[in-house]
Amino acid sequence: MDIKNAKILVVDDNKELCRMVANICRQNGFDAIRAAYSAGEAWELIQKEAWDFLILDVNMPGEDGFAFFKRAKSLLEEKNLPVLFLSARDQDRDRLLGLGLGADDYMTKPFLPMELILRMSAILRRTRRLEEPERSTFCLGKREIDLDAGEIRLLDGSGKHISLTNKEYQLLKTFSENRGRILTFDFLCEAVWGKNYYDYENTLMVHIRKLREKIEEKPSEPKFLITVKGLGYRLNR
Repeated sequence: MDIKNAKILVVDDNKELCRMVANICRQNGFDAIRAAYSAGEAWELIQKEAWDFLILDVNMPGEDGFAFFKRAKSLLEEKNLPVLFLSARDQDRDRLLGLGLGADDYMTKPFLPMELILRMSAILRRTRRLEEPERSTFCLGKREIDLDAGEIRLLDGSGKHISLTNKEYQLLKTFSENRGRILTFDFLCEAVWGKNYYDYENTLMVHIRKLREKIEEKPSEPKFLITVKGLGYRLNR
């Protein structure tokens, strides 16, 4: 079973945050994701269906995340369901409480989208023993791009690692999947920002410039991420 086929349940009373987490997961290949907006709804879904991963908020009306975890712990253990707390409560005592209850990880809001994906993937590999595809790495000159890690490694002996932002990651992933092809402005904007991407062309150009600063030896004279005048961009093979 591919790790990206894992069934993920997000439990948070904030519907907008649930949608955001779902979008982040889907953009990174996790398509089987559903939301529950209360502890009661989560309890029913966990009893009725098989899940591979649980993302759990703490501050929820009625039964909060900590109380729910205590009540559901035996069921979670029975189903071997790993839990990551994702909470606005950022005090050390809250994080230690969540981990002390037996959660697999604890992240605070606001959070980095790629960090959530990386932590979730690491837990899934450890707890579910799901089969993961080969790491998505490729080289551009003296730089090794590791999309799974969301970073660029310099192959000049320095050992330097350069982190990718979420939008840079989405762009580079899209380019790598269509290497050698011309990708139009509209195609790239929709791939990164979704269908409501209008007026994002200038924003796209800013992200392209920043991405070149990370992948090109001379960003002002790009060899890999090329502008195709009037059409868009192409990542050379």
